[in-house]
Amino acid sequence: MLGLELVVILGITVLTCSVAARRLRVAAPVLLLGTGVALGFIPLLRDVELPSEVMLLLFLPALLYWESLTTSLREIRRYTRAVILTSTLLVIATAAGVAVVAHAFGMEWGPAWVLGAALAPTDATAVAVFARGLPARSMTLLRAESLINDGTALVIFGVAVSVTAGGETFSFGNVSWLFVLSFGGGALAGVATAWLAVQVRKRLDNPLHENTLSVLTPFVAFLLAEVVHASGVLAVVVCGLILSQIGPRLVRADTRTQNSAFWSLSTFLLNGALFVLVGLQANTAARDLSSTGVLSGLALVGLISVAIIGVRLLWLFTTPYIIRALDRRPQQRQLRSSARSRLVNGLCGFRGAVSMAAALAVPEGFPGRDLIVFVTAGVIIVTLVGQGLLLAPVVHWAHLPEDTQFDEERAMAILTSAEAAFEAMPKIAAELGTDPLIIERTRREYEKRLKLLRQGDAEDDEDHPYRRLENDYQALRLAMIAHKRTTIVRLRDERQIDDTVLRNIQTQLDLEELRLSRREVAE
Repeated sequence: MLGLELVVILGITVLTCSVAARRLRVAAPVLLLGTGVALGFIPLLRDVELPSEVMLLLFLPALLYWESLTTSLREIRRYTRAVILTSTLLVIATAAGVAVVAHAFGMEWGPAWVLGAALAPTDATAVAVFARGLPARSMTLLRAESLINDGTALVIFGVAVSVTAGGETFSFGNVSWLFVLSFGGGALAGVATAWLAVQVRKRLDNPLHENTLSVLTPFVAFLLAEVVHASGVLAVVVCGLILSQIGPRLVRADTRTQNSAFWSLSTFLLNGALFVLVGLQANTAARDLSSTGVLSGLALVGLISVAIIGVRLLWLFTTPYIIRALDRRPQQRQLRSSARSRLVNGLCGFRGAVSMAAALAVPEGFPGRDLIVFVTAGVIIVTLVGQGLLLAPVVHWAHLPEDTQFDEERAMAILTSAEAAFEAMPKIAAELGTDPLIIERTRREYEKRLKLLRQGDAEDDEDHPYRRLENDYQALRLAMIAHKRTTIVRLRDERQIDDTVLRNIQTQLDLEELRLSRREVAE
């Protein structure tokens, strides 16, 4: 019965904390995490445990898939070098820094490296929540880093656990092979799953069936990678990024609308429940700590939190200058960021679900397991609560320049697609055999629309509630929407607009198409 009670408690907590966070203007994860810790004192919930398999196999595939579907591949390509460095070398440096501090505190090197690997990766879901208001460049770098760095950390974690437990001997060749297998195998698994999803989707013609496939896709990618001992996280991310490029051509408006609504609600609930469960697990970790005193454990939490933040800030204030000295190309100068922007990014190194899952995956009987779980839970709380609350005033102090690129590209894309549809109207109407009266009616509406757009009017005439449209008028409008959608996708492919701009306009076109076609979202 506890399972049902836990579901109800989690649902009420997520709803209550989310509403309270908006009214109090506090990040929801802070309240969710704190409430989770408090719930751990309730006798009914004292025995609740969060298996690492649940995090890795249920929460992560779904959350990372949606994050990868909604991120910007163009910006990732633009900042490829920075993303690769932060998701590999920075992870290794962070793991090493944590291991040194833990060893100096008295922990053996093996468990110290296990702890360092668990705490090395940033959390994609926490970054998405806390860093939502940052400029597009910062958001892209942070999201891409948190999506990819899990693979590096989990390889270090696996090697450290195996070597400490006596399962294998550490060697450079062995570790190199594990990295190649993790990243290469994960990427291939993601590509294979994306290809399979596309082939199956082409044979489906029902929104419910297509979205069932969408739900299965991240779990298939994760499972396929795990079978070959590769990175399931990277497989999900690669699969999501590929489908984010193919989807606009393949997925219908009704399917996409239903899909977006489902994933938005699902990830909201999963995110909220995950923060509450991490808080519950932190309470449990404090009660189970036996290898050392709670005060000593808290001291280690504080030292390692400082080490994690320090390593990140040291990285962000050294490597950019090294790169500038080595690469003086003009196009690279445009990618440089200010010291204030790097300071803000330094405070966005939130830890979360992957770290907790890794710590809980440490085998029973492993030296210092209770301390590893306790410190990991403590550092997660420190980074989420401490850095989360500190981020807003620091962003206010930094006065980061306003990013208008999105708005400019959106305005350009709307005008370009409307002009292209207007120019193609005679040909489309001829193919459909549209009545001349309907053609003239549509022409006048588009001329008015274009006049407003060329004058910079922000009002969106596409939202007018068209009613009692004749069949010819409806068919012509739908065909022109399809032409506009094709133009938007072309602009994205030519890298004139960002994926985010495409999705924003595509949503409006989808809603208009659904209105005009009167199709049900779920058939």
